[in-house]
Order: sequence, then structure tokens, then C-alpha cells
Amino acid sequence: MLLVVDVGNTQTHFGTILDGRLLEHWRFATVRVSTADELGAALRALLELRGVGLADLDSSIVSSTVPALGPEWATMAERYLGHRMLVVGPGVRTGMPLRYDNPREIGADRLVNAVAAYERVRGACIVVDFGTAITYDPVSADGEYLGGIITPGIEISLDALTNRAAQLPKIDLGPPRSLIGKSTVDAIRSGIIYGFAGQVDAIVTRLRAELGAETEAIATGGLAGHIVPYTDTIDEVDDLLTLEGLRLLHERNT
Repeated sequence: MLLVVDVGNTQTHFGTILDGRLLEHWRFATVRVSTADELGAALRALLELRGVGLADLDSSIVSSTVPALGPEWATMAERYLGHRMLVVGPGVRTGMPLRYDNPREIGADRLVNAVAAYERVRGACIVVDFGTAITYDPVSADGEYLGGIITPGIEISLDALTNRAAQLPKIDLGPPRSLIGKSTVDAIRSGIIYGFAGQVDAIVTRLRAELGAETEAIATGGLAGHIVPYTDTIDEVDDLLTLEGLRLLHERNT
């Protein structure tokens, strides 16, 4: 059984795969100072909820946007799983040409998403990942990673707004009741939802002008569901895209 782990700045998303099929997946908060032992304990506890033991995991792969946690996950695998975990980074075979000035700068999750999206579409595509940051990663029709666009994420923007404006309250992200807010909370919700939806549509439209009008746009990430219903340019939402990309990279490196 294969363990796939996506370590994000805010959440860690992992799953188990058997015979190419995702069996189950979980999320927990990313703690940047977690040790290998703590990760092993958290992993075992969550797996046991579904009747899976650490001994059932015979291979694993991790991508991490938190540099300190990649080595901790690798140490955890050697100590508790009894094998060497594949860590996405320089030297890992992707099967995708990287048209980037310094490929080492590419976030592991962005590269994994691009591989998964192209494998599905087999043509020009754009991945929009709603994470701590919102990233836009275009892939050419020939399967080349072309680069990307990075903007502040939704939660970062909300935190900055309420921290810098004393009279604006913190809000729970939810659908706006109307475009024109009749309260401060509704006004903020409307600004966030429609503002980010407009950003997505503007950037995807410009990317399609370069890549071709038929370029497919796939959204992923924990907050995609809040914004995508208000966009006009996203073709599909896939919350499991990164885990699928990890499975593909593992196959290409074993």
C-alpha cells in the first residue's frame, strides 16, 4: 500500500493508495515544528480509524512546502515504516520539461499538480490551487511546465484586512447574501468572494489568450469550493489532484 503525503503551509493532506486507487484520505493542521516521532504518532492514530496499520504501508512519497518537514517525514518513514520515503524535489523524475529559470524554486506541490493535470487532460491546462497562496500553473500542449503566477491567498487577505483595519471584524468565509452588502460582514464576504472570483477569471482568461482558448482550467485546494461557484472560467474542481500527482510521480521513480 502506498502512502502519499502533501504537506502544505496550513494543512497536511495524505492518503493511502492500493492498485492505483485512492482508498482513503485525511487532513490535519500542519505544525511546522513537528518531529518525526510526532508525525508517526499522528499517522498511526488516523490510519487506525480505518483499520489500517503502519505495517500495511510498504512505500511512500511526500511533497512539502515547509522545508523543515520534508526531512522529518522521511525520518518517520525510515523509523516507523521501515523504508525510504521518496521526497519530491531536485532529482525526482517528473516526465515533464521545466521551462523555469531555476527549477529548484518550483514549489513541490505546484509541480505535482501540473503533472497530475497534464496526465488527465493530455493537452494545455492550467492548475489553480487555492491554498495559503493562490497559484496558477500553466502547462503547454506538449506537456511543458511553463511557469506560474502567485497571489496572496484568501485567508492571508482576510487576516491582513482585519489586522490593519481596526473597525473591521473577523468573519467566517461563506456565500454573500447579495453583491451589495447590507452589513459590514456581508460587505467583506462580497468583496472576498467576488474579488477573488474576478481575479481568477481575469488571470485564466489572459493565460488562455497565450495557450489557446480550449485550455482546460482545473481548481484544487481547500478553499476552491468557496470561490469557484462564482467564476466563469474554471472547468473542474478536484480536491484530490495533488494526491493523484504524487501517485504518478511515485510510479515514475520506482
